[in-house]
Amino acid sequence: MHRRQPKLGLIPETLLLTLYARALDAKLPSPILGDTLSAELADTIDYDFRRLKLKPNLVVTTALRAKKLDDVVRAYIAAHPECVVLDLGCGLDTRMVRCAPSPDVDWYDIDFPEVVDLRSECLPGRSHVIAADLTEPGWLDTIPGDRPAVIIAEGLLPFMPGDSFQHMTRELTAHFPSGELAINGYTRFAAWAMKYHPTIKALGIKAAQGFDDPHEPENWGAGLELVEEEMLTRAPEVARFPQPLRALTRLTARSTALSRQGARILRYQF
Repeated sequence: MHRRQPKLGLIPETLLLTLYARALDAKLPSPILGDTLSAELADTIDYDFRRLKLKPNLVVTTALRAKKLDDVVRAYIAAHPECVVLDLGCGLDTRMVRCAPSPDVDWYDIDFPEVVDLRSECLPGRSHVIAADLTEPGWLDTIPGDRPAVIIAEGLLPFMPGDSFQHMTRELTAHFPSGELAINGYTRFAAWAMKYHPTIKALGIKAAQGFDDPHEPENWGAGLELVEEEMLTRAPEVARFPQPLRALTRLTARSTALSRQGARILRYQF
């Protein structure tokens, strides 16, 4: 088997973290996401995944948030069968394969140039792929703006500097006539604490961006309106978490404040 040696910067290297988490989930007796293609891809990467120090809680929460974001995409496509899908900071995510849209859907995967090179080698012909730094202008120019769009930004918010995420969001909502934006919403504390997580620490990344009030993006000047805040601690899939993580998660679910410090999916319409 040919094994690829990725050459990635610190932030792009996080794609290996999420890829490996999905791969480990796929190998569980009762997987949450069951992304077998991610497991196959991980086996082709020449990388010491042990240095990421993935714990069971990161494996299951990564799989669960991907599943919930997949659900957002599937629901939007069902309601808008000729829409545009944007997966921002896509890494080596196989979301398009999992969601299996019809040919009428225009799907775009966007990430750094070095990630796009690796993705094009690993997942050729799966979607339109755009190499871009999301903090720079111009990358939206080649994407049709005459159709509704569903925009996914998984794990992106903490790693974008300053107010660049807010600025990008304003450009996105101005580009399309209507749509939805779905993100996993980190609180300020969760984003700050990420840099002390063994996995993030192993990569040497310092994350900072987050917000507490799910209505805060409504004040970004992007025309966003909160549709749903889904606490993953309260998802039925928690029943598949290993013990004692399952019991701890169910205990956390009793508190909204504590649940927000964990994983949550925020969905907005514009």
